[in-house]
Amino acid sequence: MTLDPVHFDGIAQLARRIDHGADERDRREFAETVWESFLDPLHDDGRTILEPVDERARRLVDCEAVALREREFPTQHGLDAGTINPTTFKNGLVIDIAQAAMSTTPSELDLHRSRTTVMTVHSNDETMTVDEEWGKFDAGYSRSRAVKIPPLPRFAEGVVHALALYLAESKHALAHAEDVTDLLVLDGPLYPRGLLRWADQHPDLADFLLEDPRPTTVLENYVRLVESFVDRGVPLIGFVKNPATRVVTRTLKGKRDVDVSVPWADDTALFTQLLERGEFVEDIEGTRWERDTDGLTYTNWFRSRGGVDRPLSVEGDALGVERRLDREQYEVTFFVVYDPREDLLFRIEAPYAFTRDPETREQLTMQLLQDVAIAHGPPTIVEKADELARISAPEKQSLRETLETQFDTSRRRTYDDHRWDEDY
Repeated sequence: MTLDPVHFDGIAQLARRIDHGADERDRREFAETVWESFLDPLHDDGRTILEPVDERARRLVDCEAVALREREFPTQHGLDAGTINPTTFKNGLVIDIAQAAMSTTPSELDLHRSRTTVMTVHSNDETMTVDEEWGKFDAGYSRSRAVKIPPLPRFAEGVVHALALYLAESKHALAHAEDVTDLLVLDGPLYPRGLLRWADQHPDLADFLLEDPRPTTVLENYVRLVESFVDRGVPLIGFVKNPATRVVTRTLKGKRDVDVSVPWADDTALFTQLLERGEFVEDIEGTRWERDTDGLTYTNWFRSRGGVDRPLSVEGDALGVERRLDREQYEVTFFVVYDPREDLLFRIEAPYAFTRDPETREQLTMQLLQDVAIAHGPPTIVEKADELARISAPEKQSLRETLETQFDTSRRRTYDDHRWDEDY
């Protein structure tokens, strides 16, 4: 049933009651102030939490020109993990299943065939047991493991999801690290951001990080992955499709010397406004912003030591994981690229071990700009890994039905499941 026109107009009229504060010109002027005055470097309580690796700059590159460049890296590998999403059963089990896959260009069928599959299981019944040994399947091309999560009063679904996803991804990356000869692109951040965020969310999760070895083991996998690539001199990066960091905006809101309210919800909104090119034009409806779409815009690389990037900084403890290299080499560095054709902003992360070298930094920048220009979005190698790792809706349903049979139970459904018929 659709809205009647009178109801649509009534809802739309609510917008007239809202004064949205500063206008577009003021927001853009304040964004320029932030860029010029606060990001070289950004301080928080005396700590440097963000600073340029090289000079602070915003740059523009023509989409067609960068697409036609000679490739910086002859081959690329991509890595992603997909899950069925946390599923709660009537017998109290909460389960998620993740599978990780690696893509490559040019294609290698044996590598594409390989999978690392992890099932994480939570139950408040302490008599429940799990055989946690690694096993092989598919003629030895793939391996799998089940992992028991200790009873948690809350967040069971979030924990089983994060551990399944990050354990599968990190173990698969380590298993195939030697296959990567030029560049590895992770679909997502460089380190397990969701896991690192737990310490700030709730005391129960903070205690879980301290008391249970599994989260630390997962983070250690990523640390060893970075070390492996640094030892071989092969770069790896993380391509973040939907960056949601708030390090800059949160820090600005806490500064007493910023006498203007910070209007952006997160750093993505700020950087989008900084990188979006265009002009204000007048028409019969008033003044509006008209965006230029003829090129990609991007920033310099920054070193990040704030928020969830702090544990892997020189100041962080990495959740107790031993770091074999100089600590600064693990630090998260990033640059952001804005694609005006789709009005999307992406964040590209890499360890400082690679971006401290100007030549490697330029190679990574140009390669990712070329990838985005060609794909009109995330690099093709990332989308290829996503396709390999993705578990489709019918497959999720079949897996859940198989689990129902195995455990002699059924999935716990809610009215919303019935109403929207999700994955059934």
